[in-house]
Amino acid sequence: MLYLWIFGNNIEDAMGHGRFIVFYLLAGIVAAFAQLLYDLTSNIPMIGASGAVSGVLGAYLVLYPYARIKTLLFIIIFIKIVELPAIVLLTIWFFMQVLYSSLGGVAWYAHIGGFVFGLVMIKLFNRKPPARGGKARG
Repeated sequence: MLYLWIFGNNIEDAMGHGRFIVFYLLAGIVAAFAQLLYDLTSNIPMIGASGAVSGVLGAYLVLYPYARIKTLLFIIIFIKIVELPAIVLLTIWFFMQVLYSSLGGVAWYAHIGGFVFGLVMIKLFNRKPPARGGKARG
């Protein structure tokens, strides 16, 4: 939900309230299908909205790739706040999902499917031309 709060407001501003709700719900549906396609025999229920939030992250990467995002950087025992461009932060996040996808307990392919949906479909939902930066709160 933190990611939705940080990135969602810009995406909602870019597409408007109604389009954002439709985009978000479709991202969640596509994400669920991506996880289902990965493991058709699973009898474990999926709960949560992380796939839909991942769609918002994919959309943010397309619209605001150079927006600076404040983030915590953990270096062994030291913690530092750094500003990273969205393209760096979200690319790292995506590849972490791919790397962890062999682990159980989390619908990793839902995250991947939602993210790819956001990357591809934002152009259809966006009503404004993309801005140079963004206003991420993170």
